[in-house]
Amino acid sequence: MKVVVQRVTDATVEIGGEVVGRIGRGLVVLVGVEQGDTVAEADWLAAKVAGLRIFSDEAGKMNQSVADVGGEALVVSQFTLLADTARGNRPSFVRAARSEEAVPLYERFLAVLEPLVGRSLATGVFAADMRVSLVNDGPVTIVIDSRRRE
Repeated sequence: MKVVVQRVTDATVEIGGEVVGRIGRGLVVLVGVEQGDTVAEADWLAAKVAGLRIFSDEAGKMNQSVADVGGEALVVSQFTLLADTARGNRPSFVRAARSEEAVPLYERFLAVLEPLVGRSLATGVFAADMRVSLVNDGPVTIVIDSRRRE
């Protein structure tokens, strides 16, 4: 699994012009599930995201997690994170897991992340055509790949 985590001041996700998820200060997490990913990877990644100390403390150092600051999280599935651009200019998405494999792992990621954040998560809709709007705070953007834990 691969995630892109962005620290934001606010964010929304819309489907067909209707807002289906909205947060204030917190994290936008884009989640890509790769063929062969496991529940253990979803669990590890959720804990890693929740524990990221990317919010400033009183001294201005990035030393607090989203839960520490009472922040929120908007989590959106995004298979394009698994794009392979090694050949030509048209990305290949053959590494992205099919829905039958991806949906349960995405849902597991949500189920593990929510109690760690300490509040309900906002989400998009799996495989929907979505519009995500956000204000990246910092900017702070972190990419984490569960297969590169060394």
